[in-house]
Amino acid sequence: MHKLISSVFQLSVLLGLLGASATASAEHAFSLYDTPKYPASFTHFDYVNPDAPKRGTLHLANPDRRSSFDKFNPFSLKGVAAAGVSTLMFESLTVASSDEVATMYGLLADDMRLAPDRMAITFHLHPKARFNNGDKVTAADVKYSFDTLIAKGAPQFKSMFAEVKQCVVVDAQTVRFEFKTQNHELPLIVGAVPVFSKKWAAGVAFDAIALQAPVTTGPYVIEKYDLGRSISYKRNPDYWGTDIPSRKGMYNFERVAYRFYKDDVARLEAFKAGEFDVVVEYSAKNWVRNYNGPRFRSGEIIKRELVHSNGAGMQGFVMNLRREQFQDIRVRQALALALDFQWMNRQLFYGQYKRIYSFFSNSDLAATGVPQDEELKLLESIKARGGKIDPAVFGSAPVPPDTDPPGSLRANLLQARELLRQAGWEYRDGALRNAKGKVLTFEIIDDQSALSRVISIYIRNLRKLGIEVTQRTADYALIAKRMDEFDYDMTSIRFPDVSSPGNEMFDMFGSKAADEKGSSNVWGLKDPVVDKLVEALVAADTRKDLVAAARGLDRVLLNKYIVVPQWYSSTHRIAYRNRFGMPAQLPLYYQADPYLISIWWEAKPK
Repeated sequence: MHKLISSVFQLSVLLGLLGASATASAEHAFSLYDTPKYPASFTHFDYVNPDAPKRGTLHLANPDRRSSFDKFNPFSLKGVAAAGVSTLMFESLTVASSDEVATMYGLLADDMRLAPDRMAITFHLHPKARFNNGDKVTAADVKYSFDTLIAKGAPQFKSMFAEVKQCVVVDAQTVRFEFKTQNHELPLIVGAVPVFSKKWAAGVAFDAIALQAPVTTGPYVIEKYDLGRSISYKRNPDYWGTDIPSRKGMYNFERVAYRFYKDDVARLEAFKAGEFDVVVEYSAKNWVRNYNGPRFRSGEIIKRELVHSNGAGMQGFVMNLRREQFQDIRVRQALALALDFQWMNRQLFYGQYKRIYSFFSNSDLAATGVPQDEELKLLESIKARGGKIDPAVFGSAPVPPDTDPPGSLRANLLQARELLRQAGWEYRDGALRNAKGKVLTFEIIDDQSALSRVISIYIRNLRKLGIEVTQRTADYALIAKRMDEFDYDMTSIRFPDVSSPGNEMFDMFGSKAADEKGSSNVWGLKDPVVDKLVEALVAADTRKDLVAAARGLDRVLLNKYIVVPQWYSSTHRIAYRNRFGMPAQLPLYYQADPYLISIWWEAKPK
């Protein structure tokens, strides 16, 4: 389904804590390993235009194939939240810089104090911070938000804040988070807590599916909506943060309006017809073949590929290890051998992609070759303490199968057939069966038509091995529900890019998260060695230690063959009406949709 795992754990992915700060002095920013780029006197980020005009309407299509919505709460488990509500309406104590790795600056908080023993962090609230109803933001509101998310939010929050002892109101403008452990990322996690007023939906259960407009601090408020058709946000004329350094030059449109379309074809045709302004294209075929015509040639529509420095992360066909048919590693290896990326890249993707080779592809966190230096020491120390590590982990890191000459799909399928035979599956009576005669079969679920051709080709190759595979395509809400309930065999997932992984790894790979419905541990992975590597990653004091732990984690995961890696691109493909302005300097680490919504402005009014 190419579901983008974008859970609340991304709140900690891009934030950081100054590793050298062992004092309780107030700071305007924290960086995990380096000195923050911007001093306390900074006025704006380098990648924004501080003088951008505040005007116009940005028309967008519904993101991630949500054809409708039924709630305005993006933090509860049930239902589908309205497009844009999280980005445009909610703010946190701190905000990430997009041209640094793991660095955060004050937003609702104007300074931060880390306790000398790292067992607490105190935030002082900005005196100008206001909710959209005019109320002043207080420490009690921060505590209420934190406590509510744990008690009534999606299950991920309980896991995310598991090592936070409590949130304490020091005074009306000061709040302190106390920790159970010296987990270095905890200050970053609590700094990213979304803050909202207790007056929001008073009398309505927080986890109920409801359309109660949020009482929040963000730059926009809901102007109007039509279920299944549209929603429009209007810039709050009394927005408190317009001129603070971490918001200067950002959120420049007077309105942001979303229209909803049922499928990709309708969406693209609507864009060409002028119904909305910007589209981020993820299909290489569409980009090459369908983004053309008179309006492109005349310059009315601009087509650009914006370079980024994001780590590629992981995208692939994920196997649910909770299912019996995927529990043998040899079966999982065989399934990976059946994907012919090189053929797809030539025939379907116009050579625009590279093969994903790691859970941290396109970064220095990826495991390559044999483990060395600090990575090797870490793996050996875990083994010495009783960790059961596959001997293959100490060899060369696995690389995805290749079908370019002298390789071939036929050779890969022959290897897959042998692996399946070793696992007890042999072809007889028209299918691949085990000793009891049971057929090896599974379902691939998906919510987007663009991936259907890829799935069908992959299924064709699997059927050559005698595996019976069915494809189930359904709407976003149904697929999302099945994912939250772990009710699937295999699906296609795009995980978020990370430059400095941390606590979100517990949600993606930790044993506890495997039983938390709605978590990002979609594969159902439970492995004490993986848990120890995630613990080492989160506890890293230096970038060197982080890299070693990330590579060790990557190496162990790759040797488990829990995903069939797909592909990645190092650019964002964006087409837009020729009426926008954007800074000359691009951020280094950014996602396309949040970037254009928060940084662009209207240069040529309609």
